[in-house]
Amino acid sequence: MAENQAPTPVPARRSTVRSLLRLWPYVRPIRWRLAASVGSALLAALSLLLVPVVLGRIVDGPIADHDLDALWPLIALLLALGLFEAGLFYTRRVILARPLAGVETAMRGDLFARLQRLPVAFHDRWGSGQLLSRATSDMFTMRLFLTFPLVFLIVNSVTFLAGTALMFTQDWRLALIVLLPAGPLLLLTRRFETGYSDAARRAQDQNGDLATVIEESILGIRILKAFGRHRSMAERFRGQAHQLRRTELRKAGLLANLWAVIVGLPELALGCALAAGCYLVAHDELTTGTLVAFLSTALALRWPVESLGWLLAYANEAATATDRYFEVLDEEVPDEQVRSEKVPDEKVPDERATPLPGSSPDGIRLTGVRFRYPDAPPDTPDLLRSIDLHIRSGETMALVGATGSGKTTLTALLPRLYEATAGSITLDGRDIRELSRERLRELVAVAFEEPTLFSATVRENVLMGAPGADAGQLAAALATAQAGFVEKLPDGVETEVGEQGLSLSGGQRQRLALARAVVGDPAFLVLDDPLSALDVHTEALVEQALRQVLGSTTALVVAHRPSTVLLADRVAVLADGRIEAVGTHHDLLRTSTRYRELMSGEAALVPEGSPAR
Repeated sequence: MAENQAPTPVPARRSTVRSLLRLWPYVRPIRWRLAASVGSALLAALSLLLVPVVLGRIVDGPIADHDLDALWPLIALLLALGLFEAGLFYTRRVILARPLAGVETAMRGDLFARLQRLPVAFHDRWGSGQLLSRATSDMFTMRLFLTFPLVFLIVNSVTFLAGTALMFTQDWRLALIVLLPAGPLLLLTRRFETGYSDAARRAQDQNGDLATVIEESILGIRILKAFGRHRSMAERFRGQAHQLRRTELRKAGLLANLWAVIVGLPELALGCALAAGCYLVAHDELTTGTLVAFLSTALALRWPVESLGWLLAYANEAATATDRYFEVLDEEVPDEQVRSEKVPDEKVPDERATPLPGSSPDGIRLTGVRFRYPDAPPDTPDLLRSIDLHIRSGETMALVGATGSGKTTLTALLPRLYEATAGSITLDGRDIRELSRERLRELVAVAFEEPTLFSATVRENVLMGAPGADAGQLAAALATAQAGFVEKLPDGVETEVGEQGLSLSGGQRQRLALARAVVGDPAFLVLDDPLSALDVHTEALVEQALRQVLGSTTALVVAHRPSTVLLADRVAVLADGRIEAVGTHHDLLRTSTRYRELMSGEAALVPEGSPAR
């Protein structure tokens, strides 16, 4: 199993604010609720600043004058301010909770939709754990930032400014002493932000790599146990977990250093202000009530200052999560796919002989088709070179070739899982690039060599090939695939097959995948070695049933065994990226040395280092 690395390098520098502003299109529909939430929190914070003013009045008034009657209204005012603050914080939570859940849902939906539209080549490059972490942990990070840190970055900044202005009205000399650490703190936070953003990005990418290892080990648990590799996989997991631990400890160290300075310097300044205030009171230059009010105001500003490190850290986490999220959304959908998606959908023809609108029954035609994988080294040749092949309407063509010659890749070009690098492919005379992908995949059904089933019922897995099929078509497809075992399952076609269909045998999974391909009576059928996991007896039964299906469709069948080849009307030999020979099975046995070798099992494998897949 190849280790999945982060798909993109950690950016050297990036603007936290610019990254977070990319969330605005999602936040815009709830902007008024967000503003109301900020307003509620701000009113609550500002009401807290009134408490020191009231305390100062109490000390200089009722306490100094020993007037208990004047004390009770001021105490009631303090109680009212406390209840007012609590009510506003409750209101802030209520206002924002539901809308932000909707924002997260919309973002997750857009991410999933983009993943579905991006080509297979994109998914070949990205580790599944990287994509999974963007849809889960990164999404949670962004939502939590909008819920709390964003609000309090605004609220605490305004509260700090208001509190500073209030301290200057109380005594400007003490205010200057308290504000002395502001300059060093600004420089420190700037330096902290740069280092922390890099560490946050690295940690989130490593978390994605770790998720990929976990997913691979769960899906491949049978292989790991069969080959006794569970210990080596555990070692690999521990290695990556330790890498993540080191990065998280670096983040914690950076935050601890910042927090120590953010807490230490203001406390030192506050101590100096207290000493200076006592001196001023002793020399009758300041009243005791004013000193109490000033110190209470300064203490009320401790949270806005001390929270700065945590809020900046979380803002950087959210900015990194936003960057990772938009890395996927910024991936370009190929122009030809965008164009095909704009093609109006067409109705599927009711009869098999009905040609595509504006076309003639010409079957499948590949002309000058070339292909190379997007991530192939630039000095390697194309995998497919000048493919010219015509599968007549209603004909079944077998495709044979040595392992690694590109047979599977060629079949993936027909439903446009990959885009041909050059040349054209037509179905009944219509270029497949002129058809919407939805329409194309209604016309072309595929059964892959590696059958993939989903955690759903047998019915849902099979009808994925034709959602509108009825019970009769479902039964016919299962019969064609010789999937009689379904009747013996606990709930028949309603039986859940489990993740990846691992509750079934390989042959059972392959038969259900074949049933999925034939259930909709497709106009064009592509079968990639569909019988490789079947025993000889079942293979013969499936072949017999398949002949009826193949008699009413145009099909390309990848074949490795003579029994599969005999299903076809003609055979095409793929070698060195080209179609070397086309003819009937018996003709090629007489005229093609390579074909005789392939059928006798003497063909050499592709040399090591070949780009073929």
